[in-house]
Amino acid sequence: MFITQAYKGLYEFWRYLIGTLITFIAWQLVGGIPLVIVLFIKVFQNASERGMSFQEVMNSNHMPTDIGGMVEIMGGNLFLFMMIISFAIGLLGVLFSNKILHKLSFLSLTTSRSKVDWKRIFVGFFIVVIFNLGTFIVGYLLAPDALQWNFNLQPFLILLVICLLFLPLQTSFEEYLFRGYLMQGIGVNLKENKYIPLLITALSVGPLVYFILHANLKLEFWTNMGITGLVMLLVIMLLDQRSKVNPTILHRKWVPLLFTSVIFGVMHAANPEVEKLGYISMVYYIGTGLILGIMTLMDDGMELALGYHAGNNILTALLVTTDWSALQTDAIFIDTSEPTTGFFDIVFPVLILYPIMLFILAKIYKWKNWKEKLFGIVADHKIKETK
Repeated sequence: MFITQAYKGLYEFWRYLIGTLITFIAWQLVGGIPLVIVLFIKVFQNASERGMSFQEVMNSNHMPTDIGGMVEIMGGNLFLFMMIISFAIGLLGVLFSNKILHKLSFLSLTTSRSKVDWKRIFVGFFIVVIFNLGTFIVGYLLAPDALQWNFNLQPFLILLVICLLFLPLQTSFEEYLFRGYLMQGIGVNLKENKYIPLLITALSVGPLVYFILHANLKLEFWTNMGITGLVMLLVIMLLDQRSKVNPTILHRKWVPLLFTSVIFGVMHAANPEVEKLGYISMVYYIGTGLILGIMTLMDDGMELALGYHAGNNILTALLVTTDWSALQTDAIFIDTSEPTTGFFDIVFPVLILYPIMLFILAKIYKWKNWKEKLFGIVADHKIKETK
């Protein structure tokens, strides 16, 4: 079983807390340094061309703080590459923590098979490319005026190289952190202390409650936080009482699946498209986290999720861009339509496309025993060792 791969190494909960901190520092702090350096160079180059001094630049508002401003200064391809560098350093943080803190191999973090199945990675890649291309074609036929031709050979070829060679580093970082490191770490620690699954579940429910309240009631921040905190406390109390009746209720795989899916979605809350579309768009991100987590648990490995995530982001970067999304690239088309959260944006992919994809993969790989693999109890290491 994929989650119990963590039993092959050191799996104390404090190790995962430190490893997550190391990863965050590597990704956000160390990984952001190259981007900041290049951004400063570009800003001062542009200012110098206008005859501005260093002091004038520092006292002005020439330093962009949003993605659109950075893309305008650096160019889409350079910004994308520098952003990928931060994720690549974050990936090194995950792999470092896995190896040094947990004494686990790269293979154990990736799959329960004897070796990485590259064929599965390509299957995951192409299934999402085919489905997304089909959705794009339908959308184009329904509203062709919403897309503006933007193809420019030289920058597109550079973008193509960046996407194929380097963008998988970004998607792999997210998969190894959420579907690998955190899912395994939380899963094997569910039995160590009852407050661990209680806290993890409450932390999963909290962001959902916050976004629902914010999207529907438009409450003030502290009012929203207060209600969210009360709901989280109520969840902890109810689950605590339920666990006294059935101690194994929180020892199940749905706990790390839910947590990693919600936190994966929350991580994207800072994306500019969330600000444009509203928190309802979090349904898409959390739903995507769920399908990737289900793939991983049902297939006992991350290969399908790795391929799927890479295929989705590569196609998105190459095919369509907007001036309000996180991926602002030299894509083939520019979406000039007003940002909306309609049926094809949220409901269609999450409730229709995702189940169809899972059904196809289930047929290809003959997945069975869904209830056990998604909601069953995480096996105990002592039992595993005696087999």
